[in-house]
Amino acid sequence: MTATVSPLASHSAPGARLKIGQQLLKARLVTEDQLRIGLLQQARTRQQLGRILVDLGFLTEATLRDTLCARLGKRSVELETAVIDAATLELVPEELARLHNVLPLHFDALGNELTIACPDGHDIVALDALRSACPGTPGIEVRLAGESELREAIDRHYGYQLSIDAVLQEIESGATTAPDYRTPHRQHRPPVIRLIDALLVDAVKRGASDIHFEPEAGFLRIRYRIDGLLQQIRVLHASYWPAMAVRLKVMAALNIAETRSPQDGRISLTLNGREVDFRVSAQPTLHGENIVLRILDRHKGLVPLAQIGLSPDQLERIRQMLSRPEGLILITGPTGSGKTTTLYSMLNQLNNESRNIMTLEDPVEYPMQMVRQTTISDGARIDFASGIRALLRQDPDIILVGEIRDRDTAAMALRAAMTGHQVFSTLHTNSALGAIPRLLDLGVRPDILGDNLVGVVAQRLVRRLCPECRRPDRATANEQLLLDLSPEQATTTTVYRATGCPACSHLGYRGRMSIVECLVIDDELGDLVSINASRKTLAASARRQGLVSLAEDGTRRVLDGSTSIEELARVVRLAQALAPHAP
Repeated sequence: MTATVSPLASHSAPGARLKIGQQLLKARLVTEDQLRIGLLQQARTRQQLGRILVDLGFLTEATLRDTLCARLGKRSVELETAVIDAATLELVPEELARLHNVLPLHFDALGNELTIACPDGHDIVALDALRSACPGTPGIEVRLAGESELREAIDRHYGYQLSIDAVLQEIESGATTAPDYRTPHRQHRPPVIRLIDALLVDAVKRGASDIHFEPEAGFLRIRYRIDGLLQQIRVLHASYWPAMAVRLKVMAALNIAETRSPQDGRISLTLNGREVDFRVSAQPTLHGENIVLRILDRHKGLVPLAQIGLSPDQLERIRQMLSRPEGLILITGPTGSGKTTTLYSMLNQLNNESRNIMTLEDPVEYPMQMVRQTTISDGARIDFASGIRALLRQDPDIILVGEIRDRDTAAMALRAAMTGHQVFSTLHTNSALGAIPRLLDLGVRPDILGDNLVGVVAQRLVRRLCPECRRPDRATANEQLLLDLSPEQATTTTVYRATGCPACSHLGYRGRMSIVECLVIDDELGDLVSINASRKTLAASARRQGLVSLAEDGTRRVLDGSTSIEELARVVRLAQALAPHAP
């Protein structure tokens, strides 16, 4: 009988330096099954094993980078914090940097040595190309970095790969650019295609959540929604829009001949080294089709629960909800309030090999490892209610229902919670307590709701003050009332105003954070819900439990300098209107 040698053991001879796969396996960073899949894929594609494991989601780029550093005896570099002077960038042409995915970090004139970042310490082709481009530099020191991190850093330091102004100038002048097949710019593609690509890349780089293409009588307005507010980015001649609209519809697999009916589609692209999805909606209007793209950046989708900005008490309350093995947990708030991000953070907290998690979404926004995700669509002839019935036959432990919209969905979600499953969903209400009368209005029986509702999280997003330019100030008399400050506190409490600087594009705000109220349904509240108690009675019980309202949580953010009281008043209803504040 001939012994069969496992491919996992073929390179583990005693005394030999472990190959990357064996090193990852020994460090328990991958399993034997994952390594076997990676080796089979490597045999088909001839790609590097580490890159394959990252693409399959078995490994993160940071883990691979650190493992390679330990194996090769090289140092890594954090590109997000790297500061590179212009003289160093000029040593390496942009085309070469993009072609070989390398970034110059530092040039030591005294030692005549160039330090670079690259994903592979033994890329002889890249090193030879650098020596040819820098003939007077005999020494090259290599620091390791992830591939997608390098692409982002190259774009950040050399400038965008696609220039909107350059493409517009080419369209207006009628000039064409000679193809350059050595670089990934694809400049030989038609200008309209490159214009759309440039706008998509630009929106993702700016952190936009939506792109609005809005045709008017004589022009096309392009706006991005950044940090919750729309900002006008470009105004183009109306003659540009027909070709641009056709390009967007082709990318989203929409019917280009249909211009009088609404259409929905989806675009998936790789931008900045990561997968980004765009949900596309076309709506006929007076001056042509209005197209809106919702940006679903998978890189931002999964945020650890401890990093979404919750206070210790709020985090403990949510963990208390998650510890219940069955029941219904709801996230409430308007569109764009971060409900999906919070839901995914909760699922990610519970996601492991011992649980079967299944979802029904409209549509699936962020793919997750080990989670069975289903898109609700007209083409699939499945809705939330019938989808829950089907999922219950799949032996789930946890079910995510994208949204409770009607009586049937509410009934099926509660039925799943009654049969021993954890059920997560969203609901459109203005507060956590508002979820109870909303479900009762949908026809849910009070006694069933009181026994099976675990908790409700109401959420909003407020803009974060730019830390570079926020300005300290004293609260006005009206603001002191809103913040409930005593006369003694008013003399010592500092609030911050938005000012504006280049770091925040002169807006005064940069990024967003959540403010939440967490309602845990304990025995007392559950009994009150079961007897259909008044909202005043429910609110009093929640207060005794320690419920902190959205406005109160927002006030905490104002007092710690994270946001301004004007921004809080824009998002939640405060006790009284703010008086205009003199600049």
